[in-house]
Amino acid sequence: MKKDSNIKSKMRLIAQGAEAKIYEQGDFILKHRIKKSYRLTQIDQKLRKQRNRSEARILKRANREGIPVPKVLDEDSKNMKLKLEKIEGQKVKDCLTPEMCKIIGKTLLKMHKANIVHGDLTTSNMILRNKEVVLIDFGLAQYSEKVEDKAVDIHLFKECLKSKHFDILQSCWKNFLQTYKNQPTLKRLETVELRGRYKH
Repeated sequence: MKKDSNIKSKMRLIAQGAEAKIYEQGDFILKHRIKKSYRLTQIDQKLRKQRNRSEARILKRANREGIPVPKVLDEDSKNMKLKLEKIEGQKVKDCLTPEMCKIIGKTLLKMHKANIVHGDLTTSNMILRNKEVVLIDFGLAQYSEKVEDKAVDIHLFKECLKSKHFDILQSCWKNFLQTYKNQPTLKRLETVELRGRYKH
């Protein structure tokens, strides 16, 4: 990744999570995986490098599969940075409608058929761009053929609907099921939900 003395001053911090700081500059997003002082330096560097490379690989594969995600513009695993396409649009958490859940169901089905599990499927990690829903923040994503992992992904999305969009939950879930037609995953979802109830 080329250094530019002007970039730092123009960067704008737009989000900070447990693993990374997200900056916006012009028409791209820079994701910088930050050091963790509580981890041994060598272990910390190895983990951050692995996660940086993994996220880049998964995003590239998703793009090849036609799944709406940000394009990877540059990968700098030495400095634990990813340069990503900036997705223009509105966060789905702020504009969700039941009809939109048909689009989400279709998108998630395509992603799971490609054996990509997002790991943090909430409406905060979705952006409405024109008439498509773009998935963002693949920091916890992984490749998996396991029905269990895909069911947990859907469980996270359903829990998000319950907590953030409870007023339209029923119609949202009904529409989602119209397009997410994967019976093995939905069957396993029942088991995942039961397990969650027994914990409380």
